[in-house]
Amino acid sequence: MRIAREAAQLWVARGKKVRYFDMKKSPPTDEELKQVLIGPSGNLRAPAVRRGKRLFVGFEPEQFEQAMLS
Repeated sequence: MRIAREAAQLWVARGKKVRYFDMKKSPPTDEELKQVLIGPSGNLRAPAVRRGKRLFVGFEPEQFEQAMLS
């Protein structure tokens, strides 16, 4: 969870749904983070990309395109 807590913004994709968390203004609880970040294997879901103060977890093509361009 440390990697998520160090980020200012967190995007988590599952299928077509993307959830956004502003980690500075309204950080989620540890339980909420665990539910969205940990996959069935018990590890951080993949892919996980950190770009500056932003963390992207999971894959959704439009999300990654925007992340890599900004």
